[in-house]
Amino acid sequence: MIPTLETDRLLLRPQTMEDWPAYAGLMMSDHAVFMEGPHTLADAWGMFCHDLAQWYLLGVGALMIEDRKSGQCLGQVGINHGPLFPEHELGWLVYPASQGKGYASEAALALRNWGFNVRGLKTLVSHIDPENHRSRKLAERLGAVLEFDAERPGPEVLVYRHRAP
Repeated sequence: MIPTLETDRLLLRPQTMEDWPAYAGLMMSDHAVFMEGPHTLADAWGMFCHDLAQWYLLGVGALMIEDRKSGQCLGQVGINHGPLFPEHELGWLVYPASQGKGYASEAALALRNWGFNVRGLKTLVSHIDPENHRSRKLAERLGAVLEFDAERPGPEVLVYRHRAP
């Protein structure tokens, strides 16, 4: 039920407990500021479990981004949905040591294409903090367009729309 996707450099795979320490470390740090963090251990655990549970409940969820050569986990990419998300939302995070190498772009493009071509979604949005300039630029590189009248999880959140090809 949970897909595994491959790109030239990456394996997008289901999360495991081995992924938890790095994920928790990021979510409880200042690096999570654009994801409403830093979070408590309990909140980080809830998000980690939420990312997995969505696959079974909604047919979408998160995949860990792994370097195919080294096997190192680099971050996470996901399609979120459910009561906390007004629309299917494409999101990404890359651990600090792996930022700036194109991993988020490669992973987001692969999962976005899966969402459109396999899952049959017609549109996706990315919810981005206005101060998160790196994610805003990534959304724009992916062809997403800033949409001012879309439903959003909070008034301060920007919504970038990805349309199916």
